[in-house]
Amino acid sequence: MKVLVCISHVPDTTSKINFSDNDTKFDANGVQFVINPYDEFALTRAMWLKEKQGATVTVLNVGNQTTEPTLRKALAIGADNAVRINAEPTDGYFVAGEIASYAKKENFDLILAGKESIDYNGGMVPGMIAQMLELDFVNACIGFEVDGDSVKATREIDGGKEILQAKLPLVLAGQKGMVEEKDLRIPNMRGIMMARQKPLTVVEPTHENSKTESTKYEKPQQKSACKMIDAENLDELISLLHNEAKVI
Repeated sequence: MKVLVCISHVPDTTSKINFSDNDTKFDANGVQFVINPYDEFALTRAMWLKEKQGATVTVLNVGNQTTEPTLRKALAIGADNAVRINAEPTDGYFVAGEIASYAKKENFDLILAGKESIDYNGGMVPGMIAQMLELDFVNACIGFEVDGDSVKATREIDGGKEILQAKLPLVLAGQKGMVEEKDLRIPNMRGIMMARQKPLTVVEPTHENSKTESTKYEKPQQKSACKMIDAENLDELISLLHNEAKVI
């Protein structure tokens, strides 16, 4: 079984975010980048397929050379090889098009990705990949089992879970539940050393057209200071909620 795991290179959630060029560009200076957490769930699940069913796992990222440490970490976790499509990821359509173009040539049995990246939270790439490749797609996947060419997938829906049956090849977009956080793997020294010997292939883009453009970024407003009200002073509380907070 050939498995492709799509990897996004995203800022760590503890990083301080700033913008440059009159708030038109993201400032990456001083920002720590990591594997997108939703993609890491998918990667860990792919490792189970490798260990239990002998799957070959390829990780792929659309990005410039700065994303290679993230791909190397995925290799250290256990992926067999890595591919970097040498292009700036301008929007979701562009990224999906580049991934689909590569995947079409390689005939993967299963394509895994996180349901969204934690930087732009677009949530569009996995579905677009499935559409471009004309494959079945399961979103918000919290678990699946592969038996031959049959897949039994469980996805989260409002108020419950849905169990679906599908055939390979297939695209799955995962989230927490595909594996638990305690199951995520930290690369050990042996994995890190082996990752240096594993292939990381750089592929030139097919130059898919972008459909959108970011023109400006804006930080959310800072939270105002908290006001403490005496528990007995309900009139003042109601006045502040009505006149200042404007929630009643």
